[in-house]
Amino acid sequence: MNGVLVVGASAAGLATAQALRARGYRGPVRLVGEEPHPPYDRPPLSKQVLSGAWGTERTVLRAPADLAALGIELLPGRRAVALDTGAREITLADGERLRYDDLVLATGLTPRRLPAFDGPAGVHTLRTLEDARRLRADLRTARRLAVIGAGVLGCEIAATARTLGLEVTLIDPAPLPMADRLGPPVARLLAGLHRDHGITLLTGTKAEAPVTDGGGRITGVLTSQGPVAADALVLAVGSVPATGWLHGSGLTLDDGVLCDARCRAAAHVWAVGDVARWWHEGQGRALRLENRSHATESALAVAGNILGADRPHRPVPYFWTDQHGVRIQVFGDPAAGDRLRVTEGDPATRTFAAVAETAGRPVGVVGWNSPHGVRGARALLTPP
Repeated sequence: MNGVLVVGASAAGLATAQALRARGYRGPVRLVGEEPHPPYDRPPLSKQVLSGAWGTERTVLRAPADLAALGIELLPGRRAVALDTGAREITLADGERLRYDDLVLATGLTPRRLPAFDGPAGVHTLRTLEDARRLRADLRTARRLAVIGAGVLGCEIAATARTLGLEVTLIDPAPLPMADRLGPPVARLLAGLHRDHGITLLTGTKAEAPVTDGGGRITGVLTSQGPVAADALVLAVGSVPATGWLHGSGLTLDDGVLCDARCRAAAHVWAVGDVARWWHEGQGRALRLENRSHATESALAVAGNILGADRPHRPVPYFWTDQHGVRIQVFGDPAAGDRLRVTEGDPATRTFAAVAETAGRPVGVVGWNSPHGVRGARALLTPP
């Protein structure tokens, strides 16, 4: 048996391997990771790791010895460069070929870059442990941080930097932070939260070019509203699925690895986590989710389907974010609603749960420091 080969030692890749073992699979399971580390959790990078509250060792999800005890072979520091679905094998950067009976793609995302900002020292993205270490080292000596992109990651980095005492400017062309995830009413509350904590919020603003000193280090950003001083800069302008190595494989690549309702991309090829774009039967459309909860949910679904469960993957989308001591939890798609109905608490007190509705139909749920309320409202999104 060649067994199951998982490419991507991510949370989703690890969860797939563990789920196979938990369900009694006895064949070989190999976990190939491009990074030299054992699988680790990414959400703490922008918060606990960046602030220094955690050492990087606390992000490890499974130590190599634990993986070995489960009969999972970890191959760290090995980059996949090609897939031959006919031969059922992948090629690694060093030329080694690995065969499989079933292949699980869990390669995740690659941060988007802004070409105008390539080159200067002090410009960062945040995806890996190394990224977090480099950014934290810069923040130890910086006084002013600019963050381009007011999505989940950009907002979390901005909030963390304020706890370190930096002056922070958050720049985004959209009118409100995270409006595409929260909807305007809650996004306005989030904007107020950031301002209350001393962050300069430049929404409706385009970042145009870096400003550097004579040594090529970032000293600011030129924006459509004027210059912004900065000793360090983070680009948090989204990510793209890490599928470049799959070109020519015969798989359909369209904003991720296109899959059927069971997260199957081709015969004996599956995709999980951020890289998977699968047909969601409940929503009647192809969907790709970038969040930690989906990493685990899709892994459980694929492990079951590899072992013959033959069940569609139909999760209720969910994510959470922690900013300035506030936990925001989101189910479904609140931004698709045209009305927000509060079901518990009061937005004025910044503790509430609310349902977003379109034509009276619930399409999303938001909880603001209200775990009980959001759990209760979530039931409205679950088909009977």
